Amino acid sequence: MIKLSGLILKFRIVIILITIILTIVMAYFFRNLEVDPDVFNYLPDSDPKAMLFREIGDKYGGNYTGIIGLETDNVFKTSTLEHIRQITDSLEIIPGVGTVTSLTNIIDIKGSDWGIEIGNLVDKYEIPVTAEELDSLKVYTLSQEMYRGTLVSEDGTFTAVMVKISEGVDKLAVAAAIKEKVESLDLPEKLYFGGIPFALKSLADIILGDMAFLAPITALVIIMVLFLSFRSWRGVILPLLTVAISVIWTIGLMGLLHIKISIISDVIPVILLAVGSAYTIHVINRVRQTATELPGQGLKESLAYIIIPVFLAATTTMAGFISFIFGSYLTMISTFGIFMALGVAFAMILSLTFAPSVMAVFPEKNKPGQPLGVHRNDLLNKLLNRIFTTVFNHPRRVILAWSIILLTAIAGIFMIERKVDIIDYFKKSDPAHISEQIFRDKFGGSTPVYLTVKGDIQDPALLNMMRQAAGFMEQSESIAHTQSVADLIEEMNEVMGEGKSIPDEKAKVEQLWFLLEGQEIMEQLVTYEKDEGLVTATFSSGDVDKMQDFVNSLQNFIGSNPDWQGKIDFTGLPSLYLQIDHSLINSQMQSLMYATLLVLLLVAIILRSVKRGIDAIIPILATLLVLFGFMGLVKIPLDIATVLVGSVSIGIGVDYAIHMITHFDHEMKDGGDVSHSLNHAIMISGRAIIINVLAVALGFMVLMFSNLVPLQRFGLLVAVTMLTSGAAALTLLPAIILITNKFKVQN
Repeated sequence: MIKLSGLILKFRIVIILITIILTIVMAYFFRNLEVDPDVFNYLPDSDPKAMLFREIGDKYGGNYTGIIGLETDNVFKTSTLEHIRQITDSLEIIPGVGTVTSLTNIIDIKGSDWGIEIGNLVDKYEIPVTAEELDSLKVYTLSQEMYRGTLVSEDGTFTAVMVKISEGVDKLAVAAAIKEKVESLDLPEKLYFGGIPFALKSLADIILGDMAFLAPITALVIIMVLFLSFRSWRGVILPLLTVAISVIWTIGLMGLLHIKISIISDVIPVILLAVGSAYTIHVINRVRQTATELPGQGLKESLAYIIIPVFLAATTTMAGFISFIFGSYLTMISTFGIFMALGVAFAMILSLTFAPSVMAVFPEKNKPGQPLGVHRNDLLNKLLNRIFTTVFNHPRRVILAWSIILLTAIAGIFMIERKVDIIDYFKKSDPAHISEQIFRDKFGGSTPVYLTVKGDIQDPALLNMMRQAAGFMEQSESIAHTQSVADLIEEMNEVMGEGKSIPDEKAKVEQLWFLLEGQEIMEQLVTYEKDEGLVTATFSSGDVDKMQDFVNSLQNFIGSNPDWQGKIDFTGLPSLYLQIDHSLINSQMQSLMYATLLVLLLVAIILRSVKRGIDAIIPILATLLVLFGFMGLVKIPLDIATVLVGSVSIGIGVDYAIHMITHFDHEMKDGGDVSHSLNHAIMISGRAIIINVLAVALGFMVLMFSNLVPLQRFGLLVAVTMLTSGAAALTLLPAIILITNKFKVQN
């Protein structure tokens, strides 16, 4: 490695110039960056439920429905009805809006002297004005299942305007235009915006805000830790500079490749700031500890030593992120893993090339006769000395203490919960969360369920099939209401005096159907060719177990009717949420397994020792147990962000074990005994570990200021795992090394 370090220092000017040029080029591609917070856009094309969900959007004018809620003392007032009409008419002309449904344009089927009269519930050109007319409208509306609990609350104080966004448009832009238009009307009623489009728009705004707000705070926290640790501006600037460049390269590459920023990838800058700084910290720490009165030679020797530990630490960290590629259901998670691995690679390369080059061009001055890095009797030195003394004198007690901690953690693992509902991404005080909760209370929520029936939809048998399936769904306490063309046919049949049922003869169905032709609602319920019909429903709960019970029961019900096979299928957000939930578990298990095996393999190959590979894994396994135990004990659920923590912890946390092991082995090869080698490893590498633990832990804790709840949890958990893995590397690992070396200790 002496030759390699010599070449790096020889071409230091070239390296600095190339780094600057590449950084400018990559920064240019920031202009291509786009945000896509829609989790469902990252569903794999091979998933049948996801495919059906997208097909329904294409056939029926979109599957993303926004809800605008108006709250007042009484919906059935002339002024309020006029405001509903204003909103409806205003939104219908916005590009990208498919359909708008409200009290002022919803279909109404009544009997008349001439048979059936099909019109609107409220004539928007003749809105009722007298108290008698308004009371009559209220009584009638609240008596109809089609309106009560769907467009108006049972107490008549809340109404909803449903807006379906077309396929093939920028849904976030349309949602923003809708909200802006409604708010510009300056209505006196209290407004709420719910449903997937508005939730996604809120997510996009939060993501952009987090990237602009959290990254600088993370940098500030790391600056404080580094300055207090190294007491020099070079010790602060170099780690931040190298990691800032790696962030620019990573995000710039995403822009170059037109990879959109997701709810997960928006934390890449924060993670890289916290993680990538570690490599330059270890380089600086080694240089300061081993520098002599000949700075040039000291830098060359220090760099030659640190190349292997930093390379090994970085590759194992990359292995942790690469493990997300395996078994990941959501493509945004695998994309996150790929670009985080690339970011770590960039940070490693820069720490071993750019940072030493800058150090060579701008050498740090030291007092004559005093090498850089000699630390007086400071607080950190005292702490490290206490750790060494405790571990060296009482290794078995250290292992016993860890055993007690791990047994407690194992008990907590069985208490872990799971969360996949998008509303859980927001704080309870966030308008998006408040709106969704109100819509669930008033209308059963905004989570759609879709059931498709293929065949001649005018066939009474298929219409009855739709009603049976809808009737079964309505038995679930989580289904608020259903709607299909079968409901309209039944209602028309009842008005005709034939009873609320599907006519037995197709000819009668066709007669009733003729009266429905041209009605806007038909486009949302039946295909133009009349070869498929849609049953829509609203699921009122975000509970995973309730979703699973509903999906299982509906699947079993369909399967119990042999004649229905191939004709009926279903999808919707509960089905997709469950797919995400299952993937969280599978992805967690597979990514942890792959990450552990990759780390073990890499360490064993590079250090040429399977035993050393196992030694490096032990602190990480202990950390994982503490992590999941902590999640269970403090009720932090497994969600779309916290599922990443395990593999991230393996990749980052193993760095500490690697630096301890390589330092210990290096000292042993130089003729040191176990006591001297372990002391040297703890006092020197341990110092860099503690600095890095503090920088990473505090850096990740910045995420607790995020407005996205999953990222808050993610930041806390990574901070916990960093503290745990650092403690394990400095206590549990040395204790195991002592015992496995059969060194006699005095207890």
